[in-house]
Amino acid sequence: MKKTWLTAKELATLLQVSIKTVRRAYRNGEIPMVRFRHMVRFNLAKVQRSMERDGRSRLRRLNSNSGITGAIAGDSRRRAPKSPRTVKRGLV
Repeated sequence: MKKTWLTAKELATLLQVSIKTVRRAYRNGEIPMVRFRHMVRFNLAKVQRSMERDGRSRLRRLNSNSGITGAIAGDSRRRAPKSPRTVKRGLV
């Protein structure tokens, strides 16, 4: 049995997702990866097994829009109110 070691770009092409999605998935421990010195490689068979474990694609869950925490409908994000200065600044 010959193992096929894929790069993140090759795996993203096969799974039809973006490279960022693949990188996010292996950093979160969603898919297995192997490091060869500074390079990250994926075994296609192990990745497919880990994705089928739940009966649905784990990568699709990562791409869902349910986790958006940004501003909605044109509202800007508001910063937390600052407390007033307690120290007077300037010349003494």
